[in-house]
Amino acid sequence: MSAILLERPVDSVEPPPPDATRRRWRAALWTLPPMLLVLLFAGYPILRVLTESTVTSDGRGTEVWSSVLGSESFRNALWRTVSIALASTAGCLVLGAFLAIVLAFVPFPGSAVVGRLIDTVLTLPSFLVTLAFTFLYGTAGAVNALIAELTGRDTPLLNFLNTPLGVIAAEITFFTPFVVRPLLAAFAQLPREQLDVAASLGASPWRVLRQIVLPEARPAMGAGGSLVLLLTLNEFGIVLFTGAKGVLTLPALIYTRGIVTFDLPGAAVLASVQVALSLTLYAAYRFVFARVTARKGQ
Repeated sequence: MSAILLERPVDSVEPPPPDATRRRWRAALWTLPPMLLVLLFAGYPILRVLTESTVTSDGRGTEVWSSVLGSESFRNALWRTVSIALASTAGCLVLGAFLAIVLAFVPFPGSAVVGRLIDTVLTLPSFLVTLAFTFLYGTAGAVNALIAELTGRDTPLLNFLNTPLGVIAAEITFFTPFVVRPLLAAFAQLPREQLDVAASLGASPWRVLRQIVLPEARPAMGAGGSLVLLLTLNEFGIVLFTGAKGVLTLPALIYTRGIVTFDLPGAAVLASVQVALSLTLYAAYRFVFARVTARKGQ
């Protein structure tokens, strides 16, 4: 027996069975078409944008990157984009959490209709919300007309649509349903018995909300907030239709460089920065989500 063991190499590994090898190759072949589609519809346009960003008058180089990234307009647009996206996301989280809690735990006549109206907003283009804001809160809108009728004012009282506040308000109105929907799904899975037991033990509604409801809603709020932040970073229609000329975000600056002034290399640089922001946000979300999932699994 010992002689047989000595004759066999220690580091010998049993080859995988033919069926396992065949299954691996079959799985690899099934994943090949989706990967090719992703490379065609996502990778190729990004590669073309990066290639266009290196075009200069003398050939190719990094002069366009240096001039665009060093310009004051880029810094202002980047700051404006990030600040509007963060403020809009915070507003959507607060308003979305409030609406979801009311719809889920405070029954009232017409709650189902309100829920369907919130879902309807998801199907509308963003510029329709901006047009509605113009008709309601514009300088010649219905609200200012009513205030002028009641007070006799000659100048409009509300004049915020052309400011960052108007863009933030329109984005909160349009993107709040993206927070409400995941929260309603999370609240639907919350055991009602747990809430009844907490209430029977004398816990106040605020304590039940703070210690039971909101902790269960954190993953849904994180998912909805990440989606809203990604969408607001890339939002262009609301900024364009508000007519806020002083509110220049990165998407608006890309439009100005590429369409108005026909500076394609400069627009390509800005688009590359926009893509990098979106991919960084997505990678951060995946990292945090994996850490939270691993912690829950422990």
